[in-house]
Amino acid sequence: MHTRKIIIQVVVISVVILLIIGTATGIRILSAPKNSERVYQVHSETVENIIEIAGTISAAQEQELQAAGDGTITGVYVAAGDTVKKGDLVMKIDDTSQLFDLEQQDYEIEQAQIDGALRDLDILLKQREVLRQKLEDRLIKANFDGIVAYLDVAEGDYLEAKDVVGTMIDRSYLKALVEVAETDAPKLRAGQKVSFSFPAYEGHIVEGFVVSSYAVASITDRGASVVKTEVRINNPPDIILPNYSFTGEIEISPPETILLVERQAIGYAPDGTPFAEKILPDGSTQRVTVEVEAYGTSFVKILSGVNNGDRLKQQLQEGGMGRMRIRQTEPAGAPRQDKPPPPGK
Repeated sequence: MHTRKIIIQVVVISVVILLIIGTATGIRILSAPKNSERVYQVHSETVENIIEIAGTISAAQEQELQAAGDGTITGVYVAAGDTVKKGDLVMKIDDTSQLFDLEQQDYEIEQAQIDGALRDLDILLKQREVLRQKLEDRLIKANFDGIVAYLDVAEGDYLEAKDVVGTMIDRSYLKALVEVAETDAPKLRAGQKVSFSFPAYEGHIVEGFVVSSYAVASITDRGASVVKTEVRINNPPDIILPNYSFTGEIEISPPETILLVERQAIGYAPDGTPFAEKILPDGSTQRVTVEVEAYGTSFVKILSGVNNGDRLKQQLQEGGMGRMRIRQTEPAGAPRQDKPPPPGK
């Protein structure tokens, strides 16, 4: 009797365990995710077609104020920071000897004219022009309209030939010669917009433009082929000084906002017409014809048919297997990448 009771208890416990296992298995089966198709959302990206540059800005023109010969400074007529016009006298070197030589030459020319020595006269006149130029060289003048950026000389100072005592600059515009990679050089055109960023003018963008590019490439120390390109800033802010460093962007075309979606969201009808299945707010789908272009290896560019934010039903499985097989041919120049480039690049 006791043994029978034990057997009954064991059977009951076994049944209970089997029921628990069966219930748990059923719950897992019921709660297991169904093999549902993925949903893709159309999204917008802003694409900028630019060439990045860097360099050092220079003045439009620059003149070193230097002595053409030895001598004592007899006059200084400007100071650092002064604005000057082309031809203005900046400083003068003692010209006593040069004046004497020129006057002596004039006397000899008069004698030759009296004597009728025409051959000698021709030589004397040429010699006079040389002496006149030497006298002119004692006057240091401005070669253009500009600003005296630096001057370190005073009346009575003695200078030797080629001593540099100051600098004049023309700030009507600033310019730079930058290097552009050979792959980007064909995109360059005169007049293209350039955006400059200066560490000394943080938080501000200074606009300029492309002036021209060289007709021959150069080889850098790293062995890369580049094309030298001149860029310019007209009427630059006063805070931007010559020899400041900068980074910048040459705008090849204005920024463009495009619609993208994963290529798996697009199907193709038997006649080759691309389509998508839009998921409507009530959960139903609507098949629409779309226009697309290949965009890299993983995305397509939407030209028409759907809008930003639309949710599309999957048409092609990952790896190219699915309800339809899609063959894409990328147009020349399309970027090759697995995901769309980040905005601003």
